[in-house]
Amino acid sequence: MVADSTITVDGHEIPVVTANTVVVGTGAAGYCAAARLVQFGTEDVVVVTDKIRAGASRNAGSDKQTYYKLTLSGHEPDSVRDMAETLFAGGSMDGDIALAEAAWSPRTFFNLVEAGVPFPHARSGEFIGYKTDHDPRQRATSVGPYTSRTMVEQLEKQVRRNGTRIIDACRVVDLVVESQGPLDELGRREDDGLGDREGERASRVVGLLCLRTDVRADDERSRFLLLRCTNIIYATGGPAGMYADAVYPHGQWGANGAALRAGVHGKNLTEWQFGLASIKPRWNVSGTYMQVVPRFISTDQDGNDEREFLTEAIADYGRQMSLIFLKGYQWPFDIRKALDGSSLIDLLVYRETVLRGRRVFLDFRSNPVQADFDPDQLSPEAYEYLDRAGVLGLGNSTPIERLQHMNRPAYNFYLERNPQIDLEVEPLEVAVCAQHNNGGLTVDQWWHSNVEGFFPVGEAAGAHGIYRPGGAALNSGQVGATRAASYVAARRTEPPVGADTFARLAEGVTTAALDLLREANQRAVEGDDNTDGLLREATELMSRNAAVVRSRASIDEALAQVKQWLDDYGRLLVADARSRRSVNRLFLIRDIITSQYVYLCAMADYLDHGGRSRGSVLYTDPDGTLPQAGAGEDPTVELDLPEIFRFQLDGGALADVIQETVWDGENAPEFVWRGVRPIPSDDEFFENVWRGYREDRNIH
Repeated sequence: MVADSTITVDGHEIPVVTANTVVVGTGAAGYCAAARLVQFGTEDVVVVTDKIRAGASRNAGSDKQTYYKLTLSGHEPDSVRDMAETLFAGGSMDGDIALAEAAWSPRTFFNLVEAGVPFPHARSGEFIGYKTDHDPRQRATSVGPYTSRTMVEQLEKQVRRNGTRIIDACRVVDLVVESQGPLDELGRREDDGLGDREGERASRVVGLLCLRTDVRADDERSRFLLLRCTNIIYATGGPAGMYADAVYPHGQWGANGAALRAGVHGKNLTEWQFGLASIKPRWNVSGTYMQVVPRFISTDQDGNDEREFLTEAIADYGRQMSLIFLKGYQWPFDIRKALDGSSLIDLLVYRETVLRGRRVFLDFRSNPVQADFDPDQLSPEAYEYLDRAGVLGLGNSTPIERLQHMNRPAYNFYLERNPQIDLEVEPLEVAVCAQHNNGGLTVDQWWHSNVEGFFPVGEAAGAHGIYRPGGAALNSGQVGATRAASYVAARRTEPPVGADTFARLAEGVTTAALDLLREANQRAVEGDDNTDGLLREATELMSRNAAVVRSRASIDEALAQVKQWLDDYGRLLVADARSRRSVNRLFLIRDIITSQYVYLCAMADYLDHGGRSRGSVLYTDPDGTLPQAGAGEDPTVELDLPEIFRFQLDGGALADVIQETVWDGENAPEFVWRGVRPIPSDDEFFENVWRGYREDRNIH
């Protein structure tokens, strides 16, 4: 890394790298943005990342990781408007974003194809598809369990061929922002709070402060790095570090806290996606892992006292097997399927792990409930699927035999991990894990936030609604990155602020970071490093109080604790400056509990507005209903389950509005509930569109 200049803050000489645009993150969205910027003519680009080989895009996946796009095969009709309507129907979804994601899905899909991602096509060239969750067509495609990894690898090759500077080992500490004067009390314009014309936003980003995690205490180099820029494309992923039980890969943390502290608005922060996943390694147990109908067992913490716990609530043999099978397609927890459907299994796993303190395993060595596998007791849907897959011809098979027959690579996946797990000889530990934040940082149709020059893309952006089709996140990341790069190249090519102005604006956040590190290190003389302990305590608190099951009491309890940690942070943390890990954790944990605080406030505000259970979350309601026995038993009988599982469906009551979060980094967050932006009815007369395109390529 070669700095362009330095500034001196409190006696410390801090290197400064200057560029028109800084891309933060080296996942699929970040590399796409960096490559597209050069393609569109903006070559003054720097990419920074905390760890090039980390991140969800490169290291996460599932049985058949899905990419969602417009239908490009077969005789079934589809259109941009139809796909936009599907995305919009997820609830609390802005229609202009839905239309952009639909309209540019072919463009970004074919960009990946030309980059070398081997999406399958038929002999005639049709890119075949299949139906995924919340998908009325067959828009989904895949290159296997590592679809997003393949995307990252091919896009990275483009960025490196372009010669774009990539700076590794940079932890985001704070944005450097200049106030431009408020528009109103919330810094919003009259329509949607984002603004399309320059000068309408209340503040603009001018740079970024990072911690160099590869610099040792005795190194002559500064531990901090400043980046001076006109634009930031923020591809940091979702706030994965908020939860202990998470399927996000190790090393994926997110950096939403820094953006929220700088005044970037939040959007739909309450909306997460949860599902069953193995915890070592972290991996979704969707698809074939469930369709082969494994046995669910729980043990105490020492691995003793084995119980087949699903039978406590789902006594009917055929129904239990059918619900396990359905978790293959219905993998995310869906509150609409919790009353008497497949998501009841997630709640029973949650009861074992969170409420009873036990461990849960998938056992592929033997069949559930009884030794012999009886497919005649399956639902017609499950029976037909397994019959077509050739499983029924195996006779009295075990789950591992069915898995090896249907999907040998799914079995091999765990054999190839370190440490190796052989599903033939040992069970697989699982939990209900956070998997994706459907909300995030607010964006407009060009993925421009309320802070001028700041573009969240990928999971960092709040581009989704309550529900979304499986694979829509990968499409959204590519479309958002491409549209942000298009906007920057067309509208935001001016040089960064002058060096003196930048030094003045950066002094505050840099001084605060230096003070935080100095004071935390001084306390290390008197006590042991406490960063790992606080990280564990904070993430476990969120998984226990504010994950897939939440209540007013649990949210309030977590909020009080996190607020105390945040208020006391400058006096609480003990970090040894001689340890790069300790210093890294010092700034990482601050970002995590910042996000936790704002997200918990959003959850409390959601309940204040009458919010009930929806999406992938159960909100406890004393006046609600417990899950019921369902088909095969008396469907009106409530199961003997904890009262925290009593809920009422939201019924779409808040599906036509969006909760936006506004925070100044000091006072309590404020919340604005606005109507969703409808799907635009643009003028489709060719001559009019062509005229606008000739003038400014319709980028405005």
